[in-house]
Amino acid sequence: MNIFGLFEKRVADALGRLAEGAKIPSGLDVSRVVVEPPRDPSHGDLATNAAMVLAKEARMNPRALAELLVADLQDDPRVTKVEIAGPGFINIRLAPSVLHEVLRAVVVDSNGFGRSGQGAGSSVNVEYVSANPTGPMHVGHCRGAVFGDALAGLLDFSGYKVAREYYINDAGAQVDVLARSAYLRYKEALGQEIGAIPEGLYPGDYLKPVGERLAKDYGPGLLDKPESEWLPLVRETSIDAMMDMIRADLAALNIHHNVFFSERSLQKGPEGDQVAKMIEELKARDLVYMGRLPPPKGQKDEDWEDREQLLFRATAYGDEVDRPLMKSDGSYTYFASDIAYHRSKYERGFLSMIDVLGADHGGYVKRMQAAVRAVSDNKAELDVKLCQLVKLLRGGEPVKMSKRSGDFVTLREVVDEVGRDATRFMMIFRKNDAPLDFDLAKVVEQSKDNPVFYVQYAHARCASVFRQAAEAFPGADFSAAQLERADLSILSDEAEMDIIHRIAQFPRTIEAAAEAHEPHRVAFYLYDLASAFHSLWNKGKDLPQLRFVNLTDEDSTQARLALVHALKGVLASGLAILGVTAPDEMR
Repeated sequence: MNIFGLFEKRVADALGRLAEGAKIPSGLDVSRVVVEPPRDPSHGDLATNAAMVLAKEARMNPRALAELLVADLQDDPRVTKVEIAGPGFINIRLAPSVLHEVLRAVVVDSNGFGRSGQGAGSSVNVEYVSANPTGPMHVGHCRGAVFGDALAGLLDFSGYKVAREYYINDAGAQVDVLARSAYLRYKEALGQEIGAIPEGLYPGDYLKPVGERLAKDYGPGLLDKPESEWLPLVRETSIDAMMDMIRADLAALNIHHNVFFSERSLQKGPEGDQVAKMIEELKARDLVYMGRLPPPKGQKDEDWEDREQLLFRATAYGDEVDRPLMKSDGSYTYFASDIAYHRSKYERGFLSMIDVLGADHGGYVKRMQAAVRAVSDNKAELDVKLCQLVKLLRGGEPVKMSKRSGDFVTLREVVDEVGRDATRFMMIFRKNDAPLDFDLAKVVEQSKDNPVFYVQYAHARCASVFRQAAEAFPGADFSAAQLERADLSILSDEAEMDIIHRIAQFPRTIEAAAEAHEPHRVAFYLYDLASAFHSLWNKGKDLPQLRFVNLTDEDSTQARLALVHALKGVLASGLAILGVTAPDEMR
């Protein structure tokens, strides 16, 4: 039961009646009309912007249109008060019985509450992590991994058909550097002295097992071969080993992709050179041409190679400049491969694509959005979500080094130290484009200041209430079917009604978060809901009549257990979206 959806329909019906009575023009575009929680809860239970967004099209003063709507809404038996705020916003206060019925609906189907047909089964591709396969994942990758997986979970919960995809960058120069680094470890595994790792190669100990694997597979057979012969063999083994390690690191966070797409396959796959095919298709539409570009802003003219080159008309689709597709040596630019890759997504049926990238890719956003519009003939859209840097701390002090990687802290080291749940929740407990301080000491504290503990503790407390009730009333039926019949009018205290209000807001929170591609909203919501529950728990210590289990009044116990059951279900659903467990006990 989504009261916001119900009242959006109610407002639309009111507008329809006003149009039928010729009080407002017919055919107004109501797509921007929303019903949502008011910013200040003291103003009511619901608020709508209908008069504000329709006034111009209706050629009316917003307040005058609001007065017409208020007159219609006041006749609704579910409404106790309707007011106009400011220039024309409308605040609505509901009868308590309406909120009690929302609570009853949650009791009946706590697992389904908040789910919707918002996505209508449409396909969406979420590409996230896509770290170069050159070493273990670090804490910066961790944030994008958790964000992308939580976003995928949110969209799935909202009725979309979600593909979780990882793009393997296995065609660039960095994988040749990886192969040369692994070759040194291969020689080391055969007993040769390799000395210090040369500048420009990867020094981490994580490559020692790769060297040992090469030694086992090839023996000394690669030593006498020229680089042109051993490099492809070592590269393939090294990439496979790195991807095995990356998959294992992601699994430690309970992240599993549906698709691993190889960049190399775009040029050397069974269908031939897909980058060349993409370029020819764009050329046929006059979207590729030979031309010259001015030097980038801030770059001196003498440092710029002024040459005629193959360019994509990115400006035709909203980019600032046209973009090169070929390097001076005749090889493709990274951008050309990325266009072909997103063309592949479109050909696989994805009209909605989301790329989760690091903050250093900010300059790449417009060109990729232009590319997606071009290859799909404006049928597909791309949303790029940038994840800001993570500052890793321990007790307020920076943590910088890792023995395993050589120069950074790995994702696995963080998960091993603080656990999967703390890592996932805290990586999402801030908007993705804001910097994040991740303190290894604070995220394992058992206190209100640790959000993941506070939310999980609320769920565990809910479970403990049912254990207490079972002890207090041996043999009593506290199933959902029984709690559905409870007298919920007993729930009238301000703190109880506050929790019911918050529970009722869950569907709207999910819809708004899914629409904006912002899973952090779910984490914020869960923390606020948990805080309200803990406050009611503490209030019951001073006021016995508000305790969840009342030994002398089974009716009030049934009503309050219905509240706890609903609350527990919403907490579990929200945590599941974020990929965090909902424990019944905290030790």
